[in-house]
Amino acid sequence: MDRKPTAAFVLTLLAGLWMLGTSGIMYGMGPGFVNGMGGMWGNGMMHGLMRSLGPVVWYPWLGPAAGVVLLVGAVILYSQPGRAHTWGVVILIVSLLNLFVGMGGLLAGALGMVGGALAMSWETHTAS
Repeated sequence: MDRKPTAAFVLTLLAGLWMLGTSGIMYGMGPGFVNGMGGMWGNGMMHGLMRSLGPVVWYPWLGPAAGVVLLVGAVILYSQPGRAHTWGVVILIVSLLNLFVGMGGLLAGALGMVGGALAMSWETHTAS
């Protein structure tokens, strides 16, 4: 039976889910409590928690797109361990891009970078 990069899979899966969740809340696509709270959120002054705090170069679609790429990468890591190095590079690059450009959150970026590094260092061995 082949071993699988379980730690890389779990960290990448968590990072992808976190990126999808935070991007939905930050950009007003998430639960109704963000836009329906009243005050500055309820009157339309701010559609999401972090919209006004974005960097100069900011792509709001990158958060959800990065989350989807990480979720796909996590599934491929677990189902095809032989491709772990390639997908580790993809996961690492997407996590770095999202961390600096997409505002997906520090925790999600860190989890993705650690998951990508673990996937890149994975060596396929068969258990005896």
